[in-house]
Amino acid sequence: MNRLTSRRPLRPWLIVTYLVLALWALTTVYPFVWVILNSFREKGLIRRDSFSIPTAANGFTLDNYRLATERFHFGSAYLNSLLISLSVTAVVVVLSGLAAYGLVRYRFRGRGLLYSLIMAGMMFPVFSTIIPVFRMEAAWGIASTGNRWLSLVAVILPQIAGNLCFATIVLMGFIQSVPIELEESAYLDGCNVFQVFFHIIVPAARSSFATVAIFSFLWSYNDLFTQNFFLRFPQEKTITLLLNEISSQAGVNYGLMAASVVLIVVPVLLVYVLLQKNIIKGLTAGAIKG
Repeated sequence: MNRLTSRRPLRPWLIVTYLVLALWALTTVYPFVWVILNSFREKGLIRRDSFSIPTAANGFTLDNYRLATERFHFGSAYLNSLLISLSVTAVVVVLSGLAAYGLVRYRFRGRGLLYSLIMAGMMFPVFSTIIPVFRMEAAWGIASTGNRWLSLVAVILPQIAGNLCFATIVLMGFIQSVPIELEESAYLDGCNVFQVFFHIIVPAARSSFATVAIFSFLWSYNDLFTQNFFLRFPQEKTITLLLNEISSQAGVNYGLMAASVVLIVVPVLLVYVLLQKNIIKGLTAGAIKG
């Protein structure tokens, strides 16, 4: 039988699975499409006709975007969000990578206890620790000072702590599957532990490091609770705080709110869509190697 013409029969359960996944994808994607369409529609028409495609004869306008950029400081908010998220991502990737490597490759007293504490750290919500963290940072003189840069640092530190446990667990699962012979060869060539880590482990676990970086960035970028707690002044506002402010000020101006949501959410959504292969590969690589 010719392999090019042979096909597997389409089983009924497979058809049902595809239908369920298609409906789920539709319910997930459609709200984003709805927001994008209505961001180009005149605000007076949204409540009357919010499901059609806006055209020149059907209320198409760019005024919502013009009004959003004029009333709100998106540039400053983007800068603050990027400074926080990129700093958190860089520190989390390095610290969690070193911690995971040490826990996987070295045997020392208290290793089991340390691993248990890391696992336990994933069980405590940020709500239960935010008050003592705020008091500690206030005692250090970096919280509620009115200084933009100190306030950003006050947000960065708890976000780093909040992401480290998850990142360490993810990286441990992959580093365990990296052949130890690669490291032994590097040690025989005269490399030290940091050279082995950065030249052997990081390239071998690149997909898992990419997963940790993406999740850390998105969690930091989308965080509202911590940022709302520490950032009190206008020059400190981030994208999530700006969206919260817009939703409280815009009222029933759905066109303005839709345009603001597009400006804030779509860039992150594009990053996730473009890098989703790295996320999936990083989460599953440790499970299929070994």
